Amino acid sequence: MRLSKLFTKTLREAPKDEITANAQLLAKGGFVFKVMSGVYAFLPLGLRVLNKIRNIIREEMDALGGQEILMPSLHPAEYWKATGGWDNIDVLFKIKSRTEKDYALGQSHEEIVTPIVKEMVKSYKDLPLAIYQVNWKFRDELRPKSGILRGREFEMKDMYSFHESQEDFENFYEKVKKAYINAYKKLGLVAKVAEASGGNFSEKISYEFMVLTDAGEDDILYCSACDFCVNLNIAKQKENDVCPRCGKVKLEKGKASEVGNVFDLGKKYPKDFDFQYAAQDGGKEYPVMGCYGWGTTRTMGVVVEKFHDEKGIVWPDIIAPFQVHLIHLGDSKEVKKAAEDLYKELQKNKIEVLFDDREDKGAGEKFIDADLIGIPLRAVVSEKTVKEKKIEIKKRNEEKIKLVDKKELLKILC
Repeated sequence: MRLSKLFTKTLREAPKDEITANAQLLAKGGFVFKVMSGVYAFLPLGLRVLNKIRNIIREEMDALGGQEILMPSLHPAEYWKATGGWDNIDVLFKIKSRTEKDYALGQSHEEIVTPIVKEMVKSYKDLPLAIYQVNWKFRDELRPKSGILRGREFEMKDMYSFHESQEDFENFYEKVKKAYINAYKKLGLVAKVAEASGGNFSEKISYEFMVLTDAGEDDILYCSACDFCVNLNIAKQKENDVCPRCGKVKLEKGKASEVGNVFDLGKKYPKDFDFQYAAQDGGKEYPVMGCYGWGTTRTMGVVVEKFHDEKGIVWPDIIAPFQVHLIHLGDSKEVKKAAEDLYKELQKNKIEVLFDDREDKGAGEKFIDADLIGIPLRAVVSEKTVKEKKIEIKKRNEEKIKLVDKKELLKILC
């Protein structure tokens, strides 16, 4: 992509109403545009990052045997009334049509997925089953905050599983847990699995995947020596208590942001919709149901909170909008030709490249934009590099500058 053709522009000052790093830097870098409080548009650079996060999650869910579907965001009120959510969930957006019918905007999809699966699953032979979607959610938050970490409209991967027994659900949960942790590691994030209340979704204990960040909205207690972690709201322990799991160190308190969750829904939703299947003993049974959420847009915000410096974002390689930020410096024909040739060579080798070919910007402004946007590798073609038949490269998270030839650059990027 040529930066001269990119319709978005970087900003020198962050929006005055944004205070968190993700909100400021994503706006300054041209990744998102704030439409209103809690609602953002994802621009070309931001959408490229979001698509890569989506793909990481899809790979993990597909490996578990999950089947992807896409469910509607507009829901008939009667489904929500059947589960009690219509009157009991205060963040539910409710809409009345011109025909006086009531609808809801989906803040989750248990009310939709259960009737769908009911029509398809008739026998124990059809179980277990796991289906998921990557879709937008809507919640009537009174105080949306922290940029894309907590909004009124946000995207989420939500998977729903159906089982013959509680034991089968718990075995599947362990597999999902490992898949989640594996995916977070790919992003460079260390997620702690915290026990929490099931809230509106379940009376049972749920599990939250938490990443420590100052912009987090939750307080957790965690152990630095083992995997013990609990949301402070339901904790029996307090800060500086000895870890109840390993007994080795004292518990620490921290701010964290939830990036995923798992709910043990039991048989609530199948019972709400009278969803029974033919069991192995010849009788009828309600399936045990689980829900597994992952905030895709929230993850993007958490990554920015974790990986940035005073100059801008420092994207992990795996979700960076491009692999290399190519900068052309100089007005001579030789320099222009060398930069254009390199751009075409990178594209030919299927390397994702953002080419700063702008002729009305100087070196200083181009370097500032490169640091702000945060692509992992910067490559510069200038009068000096052309004379030496080299390319100047610098990693975003390092100060060291290196001169390499085209062959070596391709080796680094391929």
